[in-house]
Amino acid sequence: MKASLLPDRSVIKVSGDDARKFLNGLFTANIGKMTPDQSLYAGLLTPQGKIIIDAIVAEAPAQDGGGFLFDAPTAAAKSCVDRLNTYKLRSKVTIEDLSDALGVMALWDGEATPKHGLCYRDPRLPTLGQRIILAREGAAEVAAELGAELVPAAAFEAHRIALGVPCGGLDFAYGDAFPHEAVMDQLHGVDFKKGCFVGQEVVTRMERRGTARTRIVPVAFDGLAPEIGTEVIAGEKAVGTFGSAADGRGLALLRLDRAEDALAAGQALVAGAATLRLIKPVWAQFPFPGETKPT
Repeated sequence: MKASLLPDRSVIKVSGDDARKFLNGLFTANIGKMTPDQSLYAGLLTPQGKIIIDAIVAEAPAQDGGGFLFDAPTAAAKSCVDRLNTYKLRSKVTIEDLSDALGVMALWDGEATPKHGLCYRDPRLPTLGQRIILAREGAAEVAAELGAELVPAAAFEAHRIALGVPCGGLDFAYGDAFPHEAVMDQLHGVDFKKGCFVGQEVVTRMERRGTARTRIVPVAFDGLAPEIGTEVIAGEKAVGTFGSAADGRGLALLRLDRAEDALAAGQALVAGAATLRLIKPVWAQFPFPGETKPT
């Protein structure tokens, strides 16, 4: 088993008598029905359906004080807290940024039942493993207790990228991407059957009409990785941007129709000096560029 403390993750706690109802009316997942033995992947959106933050939500048991803990990207944590406070009004909720004291550890390539911290499964993909919210200074102790190898955060990044799972702030820009573009709909991040949430009308319309033309997809390449934000070119046309990369694998935000046309025309997808090869992940349930279509 491997363990890594993730320096790019923050912890936000929302508690109080109205916390469940308050959060369920805002986020894309069904927080209203969650329990302490499950976790959810959820997004907070603008009214126009763009992602303000995506986060993993875990509910603390009553004996541990209760409340909902958000395992959230540091890049968007402040904007999330600010937006939640805007929506708070008279709701009986307390919103706390606990990042100075608490951190997030990822565990993968094995199963663990730690005695310390709040442990939950990564709800996006089983192969992403587990997570623990714990005191930052206790990471080495918890890893040793579990018999896990404590490795740098870059090792988990390589694992995430190999599985084709995007990271906000690297593979898509907060405030500028729809959930479908960030494949949240594919990674259990949007409950289309729950009640209302902010941005629901736009996101539901994209789902119903199948109008998500841009998505993040996994790629492979040889040689040095392009820089994040490098344009992906086919022929002389831009078809997307390159995101995060590790060990010859990466993620790219692509216009699927343009990528499909380029591949059909025998044109390579190029980012900087790298030629990209598209790799369809097993979890993807959308038409993928280059697939053989049934006749």
